[in-house]
Amino acid sequence: MERVLATESETARAPVGLSRKKRKLTSDHMLAIAFILPSILLMAIFVYGFISWTGYVSLSNWNSLVPDFSFAGLKNYLFLFGDFRFQADLRNTLVFTALFIVTVIVIGQFIAILLDQKIKAESLFRNIFFFPMALSFVVTGVVWQWLLNPSTGVNLFLGKIGLESMWYTDTNIWAGFKWGEIEFGVPIAIIAVVIAAVWQMTGFAVAMYLAGLRGIPDEIREAARMDGATEFQVYRKIILPLLRPITVSVVIIMAHISLKIFDLIYAMTGPGANFVTDVPGVYMFETTFRGNYYGNGAAIAIIMLLSVAIFIVPYLISSRKGES
Repeated sequence: MERVLATESETARAPVGLSRKKRKLTSDHMLAIAFILPSILLMAIFVYGFISWTGYVSLSNWNSLVPDFSFAGLKNYLFLFGDFRFQADLRNTLVFTALFIVTVIVIGQFIAILLDQKIKAESLFRNIFFFPMALSFVVTGVVWQWLLNPSTGVNLFLGKIGLESMWYTDTNIWAGFKWGEIEFGVPIAIIAVVIAAVWQMTGFAVAMYLAGLRGIPDEIREAARMDGATEFQVYRKIILPLLRPITVSVVIIMAHISLKIFDLIYAMTGPGANFVTDVPGVYMFETTFRGNYYGNGAAIAIIMLLSVAIFIVPYLISSRKGES
């Protein structure tokens, strides 16, 4: 009896790890690792490896065809923030992002609410709004360049009534307002690019909001109406707050697109006269592959990466916390 009690006490005092049988890697585990390993290696090389390489080049003196990897510190970054073109790029990106996100959200919500009213030919209208998403930004840029060209498209009609103008590349036409002694304004050309981008990406917002509206139970709306709420109050105080997670997702995705926009602007207007439609993506392309200033181009790429991370990283952290 004493021997049995002693054995039980020794077992209780033994470490948990020693009392459990060690797990062995089965063939299923090895097969799963074999499938995942190539993806991990490719991501490590072509994503994080290239990001690290770009960061290293941005801190070097490599600004010619001949590679020069000597350490330059923050010289390339200081040059950019003192450069007039890059300052214009930051302004254009800020304006483009703000107008693009707000317009996509407003129009996307409005169209989704209309489609949610069980209208006739709803599937037809859905396809019409979703179709531009199937196009690339290059195609969209070429089409809208044709539409806004003085000799074709919309301006061909405007020319017949005396209103022909190359307004989307005119550096002298500004839109803005004055608040006291402070004047705010942006070149009208950037608004033309916003119109093209909104035309293509609004369908994504419509799909997101329509899915969110279809996920809200009708009982919630009926209960609000029975309490005396008007239709406007139902949407303002109940539906739109419930769609807030959808709005956050749309903002994050649209911000990611707008902060790294390149192909639409390059195909539609290029940098424009006096850089009225220039953005960091266009500047990086021309600096790196046409001017052979690889250090400056890498610095622009890192700044673009950080600007996107400002939006993406907090969203990912909050999503992980929400899941946990």
